[in-house]
Amino acid sequence: MAVSPPLCDFGWQAPDFSLPATDGQTYALSDIRGDRGTLILFICNHCPYVLAVLDRIIRDARDLRALGIGVAAICSNDATSHPADDFPAMQEMAQARAFPFPYLHDQTQSVARAYGAACTPDFFGFDAGLGLQYRGRLDASGRAAEKDARRDLYEAMKQVAETGEGPRAQVPSVGCSIKWKAA
Repeated sequence: MAVSPPLCDFGWQAPDFSLPATDGQTYALSDIRGDRGTLILFICNHCPYVLAVLDRIIRDARDLRALGIGVAAICSNDATSHPADDFPAMQEMAQARAFPFPYLHDQTQSVARAYGAACTPDFFGFDAGLGLQYRGRLDASGRAAEKDARRDLYEAMKQVAETGEGPRAQVPSVGCSIKWKAA
């Protein structure tokens, strides 16, 4: 079922975290933080929305890192109900796709809850002071790869890197709902 997150709550402060990554390290928000901004994205291994745009996510992450934007991806899905999203599968995907960012495991789902993550993919773009400036889509093409589609996420985070502010007009991302653990 497709879900869209709420639009950007400008200035909302990024919650801190400390999570294990597929590269064997543990990362806190301070380890991810870039000099000119930070992008935290919630993804997973099985979501057809994520799989359709993963090459573009990787491209944009590389390009944003070159602009001084720190990037990390977090998987918060319940691996019991969705085994394709378990930690070993995350490690395989990160290595096979040569992720240019840490891929973090939020097993307790506390980070997803703190961020208010709604779907995969869900993008949180922060300024240098960790105030939210972007909560929108990756690009205008959605799940279909259009050659000349506007790179909304990249352009927004480039603007954040240059001015400290994100665009006021943002289109929400669409994806599969976070797979929450049973209560």
